[in-house]
Amino acid sequence: MSEIITIDASGLSCPQPVMKTKLVLDKTPSGHIEVLVDTATSRNNVTRFAENKGWKASSAERDGGYKVTLEK
Repeated sequence: MSEIITIDASGLSCPQPVMKTKLVLDKTPSGHIEVLVDTATSRNNVTRFAENKGWKASSAERDGGYKVTLEK
């Protein structure tokens, strides 16, 4: 099983969660990444960005925010 990379973008406003995610995706050709965000807008933006980069994205509510899971 590959390592799970976690990006904690909680408390950050757009576009920062997407920028943090981009930095990791640029260095990670495939794998399992979890992005923690606290707004629906951030969740939607991270999901859309990752899917445009060819990643499969899903999300779930967690602790008053969201966990976006990216897989490729």
